Amino acid sequence: MKRLVGIGEAASALGVSITTLRRWEASGKLKAEHTAGGHRRYDLVKLKPELFHAASADNRRTVAYARVSSHDQKEDLERQKQVLELYCSRQGWTFEIISDLGSGMNYHKKGLKKLLEAILDEQVGRLVVTHKDRLLRFGAEMVFAICEAKHVEVVILNQGEDTTFEADLAEDVREIVNVFSARLYGSRSRKSQKLLDVIKKAVEESQC
Repeated sequence: MKRLVGIGEAASALGVSITTLRRWEASGKLKAEHTAGGHRRYDLVKLKPELFHAASADNRRTVAYARVSSHDQKEDLERQKQVLELYCSRQGWTFEIISDLGSGMNYHKKGLKKLLEAILDEQVGRLVVTHKDRLLRFGAEMVFAICEAKHVEVVILNQGEDTTFEADLAEDVREIVNVFSARLYGSRSRKSQKLLDVIKKAVEESQC
């Protein structure tokens, strides 16, 4: 489908007469582009964006996203990827798998940034994850809201509790403790350090 069209095609796409289109342009309601030769052209993406959303929907790809928090969970990461690959293959989808090894509290993971950039660039038509928390520990709903705004279908294979929930959560808590430790270190507050030591010990014991 052509993006820049003449006044006749633009009027037809909008369901109005050429006279009406000219009147809208004169009043500033819409603006025409001009070619090197001085000819008016109208941008259908601006005038009728739904035509291009519908035309490009089938060209957008399916992306499956997998994540674990630590290197100790690499085997689980491979299992996630296998589950996602099997599911997408059975649906007959052409897909790409993006994976991350990092905390669910980290918003700067390479894979997550790549996924969000593709969604915002309208390259993704479907997002598949094994569990909601595979995206982020807190903030997954924000990603889903972006998906809804960009007309991206979200498929969550398991709505129940993630089998790696406890180990993942412990790793995320450890990261929070480390961040606060760094911030409180300069204060040399014995009370704060003692509290952090207690939290660290509790996290380590939970993984035993």
